[in-house]
Amino acid sequence: MTEAVERGARHPDLGRNELRMLPPLEAGPQDVLWADGVILGTTENFGYMSGALKDFFDRSYYPCLERTAGLPWALFIRAGNDGQGALGSVERIVTGLAWKRVQAPLLCRGRWDESWLGACEELGMNVMAGLEAGVY
Repeated sequence: MTEAVERGARHPDLGRNELRMLPPLEAGPQDVLWADGVILGTTENFGYMSGALKDFFDRSYYPCLERTAGLPWALFIRAGNDGQGALGSVERIVTGLAWKRVQAPLLCRGRWDESWLGACEELGMNVMAGLEAGVY
């Protein structure tokens, strides 16, 4: 799913913005401060975001708190259940950061569905296109 988001963000009709794709354990506040927008991805683990994404937020929250208000963000979740716990946990944190959601969360629930890859690609393309157009 992450690769599909990246494929969309790197669509040949786009490309004026630089793109960094980092696993949450490698990303940190310096990456958020660098970014014009972020797409977060997580699995749903025990009705919550992944431990890796939580670790990213734990390390990034306070260094970014008053410096990234209005940062455009989007989210995709691979959920075995309904995804609402993971969604709510991410939304609480980004609300505290005052980031601006620019796409509806993509909740991929239940048994694997190949159509999710197209939806993830579209998510990446839409967010990058909006950033390039200055819409966000």
